[in-house]
Amino acid sequence: MRVTRHTYEAPGWGVGELWVRDGVLVQHELASEALRASLEREGDAGAQGVRTALGPRAAQEPRSSPPNGGARLPARTLSGSRTRDRAASVPDLCRRFQRHLGGKRTTYDMVELDVGWATPLQRALVDAARAIPWGEVVSYGELAALAGRPGAARAAGSFCADNRYSLIIPCHRVVAANGIGGYGSAGPELKRRLLALEGVEL
Repeated sequence: MRVTRHTYEAPGWGVGELWVRDGVLVQHELASEALRASLEREGDAGAQGVRTALGPRAAQEPRSSPPNGGARLPARTLSGSRTRDRAASVPDLCRRFQRHLGGKRTTYDMVELDVGWATPLQRALVDAARAIPWGEVVSYGELAALAGRPGAARAAGSFCADNRYSLIIPCHRVVAANGIGGYGSAGPELKRRLLALEGVEL
């Protein structure tokens, strides 16, 4: 199956992107000006472009390094067979990302994610994190307990640092017991900015 790549624009944030395989979200990158610049460089280098929510362009492979979060690129190469891409929900998801980054309460309950890479604990952490409501926070230890593994706070922290679905699995709502905690390679300032959208000041 093939992966299609799409971009969205969020005012005040920049450009973000997402990858979809047969209607299932494989990964998304939070909008940033760094990503916009990277995509513009790709275009200047003669790349084919991307299929975007802002206008059609051809799909291409994901970049080698993400600008935000601790997100990682899809871990395996996917077949290039020409299966039908059921990405009808992509424009709606891009609009949700735009609303979210504009500070409007947004949910992603019905968005299907590729979690084939996850261990049973990681799947439980996915479910627990997705259930954290807009405008609320839990500690890493509380997330582990919600996932049925009290005492696994360190594992919860590692899971959040590697999160490839930063808005849909809202690890910015998971904080340290004594402060904000980390946020992958992007650091705590981005986490604070995301929490501030939801009325949470830390």
